[in-house]
Amino acid sequence: MNDTENGIDFEHMPPGVPMDETDVSLRAYLSRLPDEKLAEYDAEWSDEKVIEWDENFRSDGTLMLVCCERDVDIDEFRRVLEEHISYRLG
Repeated sequence: MNDTENGIDFEHMPPGVPMDETDVSLRAYLSRLPDEKLAEYDAEWSDEKVIEWDENFRSDGTLMLVCCERDVDIDEFRRVLEEHISYRLG
């Protein structure tokens, strides 16, 4: 069962884009972050600040996720996070 908010399936956004297991896991992770935390995010932050803010990156600079086929680096994390914020917080 997918986490949804207001009927939106954030785990599979944007619709129609092929996704692997890691894509879905990353989006599921983001869908569980509170709106308040997401509202704190600033696209102008350095990569180091984003990693500190998220608190879920390994020492090698990749995000800790379960059910992953591949690593998620800071560039992918930022891209998907910013996309997620625009869908969720408008």
